Amino acid sequence: MHADLSRITHRPERHYSAVVAQQGRVQLDADANEQTAIQLFQARTLAADLIGAHGGPHGATGFKIDLRGGPHELDDLVIGGGRYYVDGILCDATRPRPGTPVPTATAPKEDREDEEEADGDALTAPAASETWTYWDQPDGHRDPERPGDRLPSQFPYLVYLKVWERLVTAAEDPALREVALGAALPDTAARAKVVWQVLPLPASELGLDGDNPPADDIRTAFDRWAQQAAAPGCRLAARSERPDHADDDPCLVAPETRYRGPENQLYRVEVHEGGTAKDATFKWSRENGSPTFPVDELDGTWVQLASLANDDKLSLHVGDWVEFVDTGYASRGEAAPLLRVAEVDLPGRRARLSDEPAPGVGRRPELHPFLRRWDHQEAGRKTVRRGGGHLPAQAESRAWGRPGRLRHGAVPVEEGGWLPLEDGVEVYFEAGGSYRTGDFWLIPARTATGGVEWPTDRARRPLLQHPSGIVVHHAPLAWVHGEQAVPDLRFAFRPLATGIQAADAAAQTQGSGGVGTLSTGAAGGIGPKQPRSQTTAEAEAQVDEQGVAD
Repeated sequence: MHADLSRITHRPERHYSAVVAQQGRVQLDADANEQTAIQLFQARTLAADLIGAHGGPHGATGFKIDLRGGPHELDDLVIGGGRYYVDGILCDATRPRPGTPVPTATAPKEDREDEEEADGDALTAPAASETWTYWDQPDGHRDPERPGDRLPSQFPYLVYLKVWERLVTAAEDPALREVALGAALPDTAARAKVVWQVLPLPASELGLDGDNPPADDIRTAFDRWAQQAAAPGCRLAARSERPDHADDDPCLVAPETRYRGPENQLYRVEVHEGGTAKDATFKWSRENGSPTFPVDELDGTWVQLASLANDDKLSLHVGDWVEFVDTGYASRGEAAPLLRVAEVDLPGRRARLSDEPAPGVGRRPELHPFLRRWDHQEAGRKTVRRGGGHLPAQAESRAWGRPGRLRHGAVPVEEGGWLPLEDGVEVYFEAGGSYRTGDFWLIPARTATGGVEWPTDRARRPLLQHPSGIVVHHAPLAWVHGEQAVPDLRFAFRPLATGIQAADAAAQTQGSGGVGTLSTGAAGGIGPKQPRSQTTAEAEAQVDEQGVAD
């Protein structure tokens, strides 16, 4: 989550059931977020235990798949509405109903008639659709012009559901911002969104023979594929070491500290280009990747920004590396080349980038494009702190300083050795890793301890850790082996609650006042009769025999 966080403290292995606030204490974002994470973890674990790996409610099971011809003479899939649970995560394919515009009642009658004649049924509600398609699914962002986005041309193939969560801030959804707070203040809370995509998988990926194997064989083969696809393939460790230049700024922090930064930070190390170590790259941010700048207009290499941060350390500066992002780019999990800020026009809220953004990114305003700033620099550049901020300057390397250059704006992965980020913070990639775009690790750095918060063994050696995310879930939906009927691979479950049988109702009325016995009170209400202690029962019986005392 690229949010402005202090740290993330939820660890399921600790088995905490709640966060308990204490009076007179400072309230932190990490505490509130952990409470949300605990509740979400418990709810999803319960749902997965009861439902299984995946399934939908009987009568409202979503994601029914049908094959049909689509636009541009390409195949298309019809995705049925409804709900489906994948590893306890609710995926809702219900399509929102379009609204109906209000007629222009203030216009003269003849003008309204002309308007209705010109617009046809513009003043009536559009026909509501109960389904999505492969090409218009809300988080798919498939492009018919991209051959890799098209459905396989050869049968058979599997259709499956891919599910994960991502963060949405006011930069991407302006409705989250409370405008009453004014533009000078930052946005408030962000949102976590469940993203689902219906995607094809060629039969060759599953190792199945024949056009129509048994459904159980398909599910078993898919489970093996999904486990391999979701399994983390790399590990990282982090530490803080007293850098060589520590004696150059003895007044900033205590001489013996290893983390030399003047502020508390949450470092984010994120894989940019995936693959093996020779191809993989990463990027890092000292603010968890939270500095973002909404883009109003793109004109070649110039971008018109909606705003620039009032805080200098969160703003844009010449030499910064930025990622051009929009909703489609984020949902597809792509890794376009990062761009360097070549010029900043503060009065005009404009920035000139080193190159034009990748095709298909940032050209559609409805996808809310924005720039995300990253803090790594090329070898031979360092970050100099000015006014509490970080500005790049030509000098000996103080940030990422290994010999070499960036690759498409990102740092090449080097395994088996410690890589310095800045101010004594270093990371280590385990040898033999396989990297996926979007995998990330979070490293809190604290001035109070002069170090980073990272798991260690008893000898205080940093422990290798799998990525904190992104966690991806999968479920099979259908097996497409031709234009005939599509075999369904979904599961469904029925509600647990059923009608009360006559024998059960009779048994409830024969109790002696225990829990579950129905009773009518003085007010005429009907409900479960409350249990009574022995002393209370004896007292009531005594009153019944002797009458009400004076």
